[in-house]
Amino acid sequence: MAPLIYAHRGASFDFPEMSLVAYQAAIDQGADGFECDLRLTKDGVLVCWHDANMKRIANRNFNIADSTYAEIRETYPIVRLAELIDLALMHRKGLALETKHPVPTRGAVERELLRILENYRSQIVESGIDVAIMSFSWLAMVRLRQSPWNTVYLASHRWFYIFNVGRAIGPSVAIISKLHKIKFESKKVFVWTANTESEILLCKSKGVDVMMTDRPAFARAILESV
Repeated sequence: MAPLIYAHRGASFDFPEMSLVAYQAAIDQGADGFECDLRLTKDGVLVCWHDANMKRIANRNFNIADSTYAEIRETYPIVRLAELIDLALMHRKGLALETKHPVPTRGAVERELLRILENYRSQIVESGIDVAIMSFSWLAMVRLRQSPWNTVYLASHRWFYIFNVGRAIGPSVAIISKLHKIKFESKKVFVWTANTESEILLCKSKGVDVMMTDRPAFARAILESV
């Protein structure tokens, strides 16, 4: 069975990563779901943003944790998590939501994420979309143990299999290329980030459940050609 295709920060190969247009393009490119990174603004708004600051992507001297949502929006159209959830529900796309660490507010990002997801729970259940919370932080996974949502422990080293506390596994594509067996206690496998033809075919051959990619249309074309 072919893996599900999740757009990594949207269709970020063709459009600005984590922008609303990148996520909208991912729908047109045949993605099964969206991946995004989450950070809290100074006033507690959960936004889709990878870096601690805005320099690389938006060329702005703002740290997300030290700036209010209004201050950021004055200079850049950053996407709130609620906006992404609304888009996912409208088009029935799965969600893989990564909380970023370390951050000054520590577990506050998980608490706010759980609060928002609880507000959307009935709509999520009705739509039938899958929602997973991911993190490279072992402590974040521990904090999420009792949550009703799927959890994915991300790592770039093979030893993470030993310490995995998530309900699913999130190895890099480099890790699975070195392993004969990637399934662990029947847990689902979310792999990041497959962008080349060989990486995409590797995910299929290894039985990956969810494959994150910057190139949803390219990945779809490769999978449908075999």
